[in-house]
Amino acid sequence: MAKKTSARGLAKLLPEWSWNYAKRRPMTSYNPGRETEKRKVVKEPVYTIFDYDAKAFEEKKVLDEAACHTYINSGRVTWINVDGLKKEDVEKLALQYNIHPLLVEDILSMGQRAKMDETGNVIFALLPMLYYNDDTGAVETEQVSIVLGQGYVISFQEDPERDVFDPVRDKIRNGNIKLRQSSADYLAYSLIDTIVDSYFTVIDKLNERIERLEDAMLLQKERGALEKISILRREIMIMRRSINPVRDLVAGFLRSDSDLLEERHEKYYKDVLDHITQANDYAENHRDMMMNLQDLSMSQINLRMNEVMKVFTLLATLMAPATVIGGIFGMNFDVIPLAHQHEGFYITVAIMLIVPLLMMLYFKRRGWF
Repeated sequence: MAKKTSARGLAKLLPEWSWNYAKRRPMTSYNPGRETEKRKVVKEPVYTIFDYDAKAFEEKKVLDEAACHTYINSGRVTWINVDGLKKEDVEKLALQYNIHPLLVEDILSMGQRAKMDETGNVIFALLPMLYYNDDTGAVETEQVSIVLGQGYVISFQEDPERDVFDPVRDKIRNGNIKLRQSSADYLAYSLIDTIVDSYFTVIDKLNERIERLEDAMLLQKERGALEKISILRREIMIMRRSINPVRDLVAGFLRSDSDLLEERHEKYYKDVLDHITQANDYAENHRDMMMNLQDLSMSQINLRMNEVMKVFTLLATLMAPATVIGGIFGMNFDVIPLAHQHEGFYITVAIMLIVPLLMMLYFKRRGWF
């Protein structure tokens, strides 16, 4: 009952602090032994095709997977972006572009760790795209698979409604010299770099929430701090778990001896490695900040408890003389001072009041409160 009451109390706060009680996501979402979550069924995947070279480009959006087959060995760089995964269509497209069945299994899987593989004549990269939901305060993840082959790049996305690739599309449309004159591995670098750069947007959003919470706690105007810290720490854990393996993925490109990767583009992958290393450092800093906030919250709770106990102790100490005096004058003896005098009662009450006042003055001079 207390938990439900606490949840209703948090629901009155900002949505970014209350979403976690409505839907709690599992921290370990990938289990190859059992299927714990169904992928959203997409009836009609969308295929966006960019076929370009230094002089011209072609952009096409189709719903038929077979339309992508005509761009095999087109003589130009081809980028096929698949929005929404349908098992039959992915398998057909993979068969045409000689993508290994194991890679198809990885593309269709959910919640996998970021990784890079070289299988056959392609290089495969799987990594998460991160989004910050302003309405719920949740860090949302989407698995993206990138296949680099000879003269082509195929990217597979789970969610057909959003991605972060618009800057790359704009560069192709606007005739970006470097991108339009480079080979397919530079396009793969551009896609990975765009995904990594989008991590910093999520990091900045979480950093703003941490700073707001920290300021409120330092001003001692924050209630329910431990609940908020728990919610925020969970989002940071999801972010760290998502971006930490991407560093190994980028390092795999740098270690690779594949003919698909040109040596002149190595410096660009090193730049991405620097970015993802910095993102990981920020994520670690956020985790440390949350630990510090948790310690601060516990210290404030203990401090408030000490203040309460100090007040109770002070009250008990001030009442002790009155209790003792009342007990003495309440004993059943024949000879008790002031017992038979008219002013005895008033004198006794005055002593009970004067002694605590003197004690308070003494405690004040000693700095005990």
